[in-house]
Amino acid sequence: MSGSEEAPSEAALELAERPYGDYLLRGGPTPRAALPRKRQQPAAGWRPKLVALDVDGTIVSEDDTTPEAIRTALGRAAAAGVPIVLVTGRSWLAAKLVLDDLALPWPYCVCNNGATVLSHSPLKIVHNATFDARPIMAALRHHPTAVVAVEEFGRGYRCSGPFPDGELHGEISHVGWDELTCGPVSRLILRDPAISKEDFVALCVSLPLNGLSYFVGQNNWLDIASAETDKAAGLKIAADRLGVAAADVLALGDGLNDLEMLAWAGRGVALGQAQEELKQVAAAVTGRFEDGGTAEELNRWF
Repeated sequence: MSGSEEAPSEAALELAERPYGDYLLRGGPTPRAALPRKRQQPAAGWRPKLVALDVDGTIVSEDDTTPEAIRTALGRAAAAGVPIVLVTGRSWLAAKLVLDDLALPWPYCVCNNGATVLSHSPLKIVHNATFDARPIMAALRHHPTAVVAVEEFGRGYRCSGPFPDGELHGEISHVGWDELTCGPVSRLILRDPAISKEDFVALCVSLPLNGLSYFVGQNNWLDIASAETDKAAGLKIAADRLGVAAADVLALGDGLNDLEMLAWAGRGVALGQAQEELKQVAAAVTGRFEDGGTAEELNRWF
């Protein structure tokens, strides 16, 4: 390796060594090895004082609908005065679609895998972790088929090229490469549907991702955020503002970007379809989403 070449991060090398697309690749503040395994159940008489919910695969199906059983259970939780907080990898505009559809009171919403936390009344950003994306953008100049999107809060995205239909929400503006990162960004999405999975892995390995959090989602999709970003960090901000301790939080999720959140919460519950790595940090495993697992867990408490 020449002196001008940067060695891939350890996490990026891990990406190349593991099966593609079924795990979280991250360089954030909590290494996976430090996460607890099989947390103990809460004490007898425990009841949640806050419900934190992942969105896709936890309360929303692939066709963007929420089953009636989940709606009913969440309605009972809200009626009991228990705050409901969505904690999602979605942008604010995409999360708002779900909140509007549920039509339930919500004090806070955690978006962008924890990078952005919003309050409801009034609607404002109470936390937004940003990073300098210029080194990544410089590296991506050598990959002409890669497309990049940077979120513009409340509006949509600035994009270097077209994304597949339905993947981004809001106004989409196509801008020049230098206009994409004219300042700090909270989220950068890399997409390259034109190349193979193996080539996308190689592309990720080549990027200067040290000191950042990054999440592999759907095929040939990479979310990049600041090093302090994960769902637990964003949820903690919301919980602190509500005066709720981690021990009193019920959190449900099904993806590996839910690892930290389920490990942090007093009762972290993995959906039945989750990968084993997520189940290992959960206090409990409920049924699969399609079998009513989310409602099953909520019905235990409300």
